[in-house]
Amino acid sequence: MHLKVASYNIHKGVGSDRRRDPDRIIAVLRELDADIIALQEVDMRLGERASVLSRAALDDTHWRAADVAMRPRSLGWHGNALLVRRDFDILDAKPVDLPTLEPRGAARADVLVAGRRIRVVGTHLDLSGLRRRDQVKAILADITRCMPPCPTIILGDFNQWGTRGGAMQEFGPGWDVRAPGLSFPSRQPLARLDRIALSAQWQCQTTGVHHSALSAQASDHLPVWADLTLPNI
Repeated sequence: MHLKVASYNIHKGVGSDRRRDPDRIIAVLRELDADIIALQEVDMRLGERASVLSRAALDDTHWRAADVAMRPRSLGWHGNALLVRRDFDILDAKPVDLPTLEPRGAARADVLVAGRRIRVVGTHLDLSGLRRRDQVKAILADITRCMPPCPTIILGDFNQWGTRGGAMQEFGPGWDVRAPGLSFPSRQPLARLDRIALSAQWQCQTTGVHHSALSAQASDHLPVWADLTLPNI
C-alpha cells in the first residue's frame, strides 16, 4: 500500500502578505495532492471558532474532513483538522485533549485504505518544551488505548527546533520521526518545526517540503509531506 501524507500549518489562512485568502490555501492543497493532510490553525480562536476553510470550499476538492469538531462552524479541534481523500472510509474520528495552559489538542482518525486500517493523528504542540513532552506522552497514551492496534502516523507543527532532543525523546524504539526540511518561516525557512512520526510498520520512501511560489505566500509555514508504503504482512 502506498500513501502520501502531509502536514500544513495554514496560519488561519493569513499569508506572508498579511491577506487572509482561504482560496489560496485550497490551491496549495491541490498542489500537494496528498491522500491525508493534517491541518493546523484551521479555525479562528475566538467566538464561534469558525473555520477559515468552509465546508462548501472543501466540497469541490478530493478531500473531506474527519468529524472531530465540537462546534458547528469549526472544522477541527483546537485548530487541528484532518482531511482524507474521499475514496477512503473514515472508520472513527475523535478529538484528543492535551495537557497545557493554553488551548491545545489533537485530531485522531482511523481510516480504511486498501483494506488496511491505519491511524492518523494531527497535532500542534506547545511553544514550551516541557509541555511539548507532556503532550507527546498524552498522544502516545491515547494511541495505546485505541483498539484495535494499527499502523499509526502522527504529524503536525511540533514547535520543536532540534531534531533529536526535547519532546522527540518521548518517541521510543519503533518510532521513526522525520523532520522533512526547513518549513518556517515560509519566505526564508530557517526551522524544521513540522514533523512526521511513523510507527514501526511503515516504510518511509521519501519526505520533502512543498516550496512553490504559492505556498511561499499562502501561510507562514510551508507544507511538509512523506511518501509511505505499508508492506503486506
